[in-house]
Amino acid sequence: MAEKHYVVQSATCQCKFSESPQTDVLKVKTQTMHFANDEGEEKLVATNKDIGKTLEKNTFGKCKMQPSSSGYLPCQAIITQWTGFYEKVTYEENKGNPLLESSKGTCPIGGPDCISIKNHGQTAAMTKKNAESSNPETLNQLLPGFNMDVERGIRIIESK
Repeated sequence: MAEKHYVVQSATCQCKFSESPQTDVLKVKTQTMHFANDEGEEKLVATNKDIGKTLEKNTFGKCKMQPSSSGYLPCQAIITQWTGFYEKVTYEENKGNPLLESSKGTCPIGGPDCISIKNHGQTAAMTKKNAESSNPETLNQLLPGFNMDVERGIRIIESK
C-alpha cells in the first residue's frame, strides 16, 4: 500500500457536483493538540470529527444536484461524515481518527463520498529540527555550496 499523507488545516477539498470545479479550504475545529508538517504551530491534523460547516467558505460554487429555472442553486457545503480515515490512531481530545488524503466526505445533498481531498495541505519544508537530526557530511554532499549551521540557519557559501 502506498504511503498516504495526513490531512491538515488548510487542505483543499472539492465536490464532484460543483458546476465549475471549485475548491474550499478545510478548517480544523475539533482538536488543538495534534500537528503535522510543522513544529506545532499551524497545521492541525483534521479528523473524522471535523464535520458540519468546517470549510472556510462552506461552498463549492453552484451545485449540479440543485437545478432551478435559472441554472443551479448555490452549494451550501455541510459535511455529515468522513470515510477512509486512519482507524489505527485515535486522538484522546476529540476521539477522532486522522483524515488521509484519500478520505471522502458526505454531503446531505450530494450524498456519500462526493467531497474529496484535492490537496492534503502539507508542504515540504526543512525545519531546524530536520537540520539538527541530519548528518552534516551527508548534507554537504547533497547540498554543496550551502553551510548548514543549525544556530544561524542555512547560508550559501560564496565562492571567490
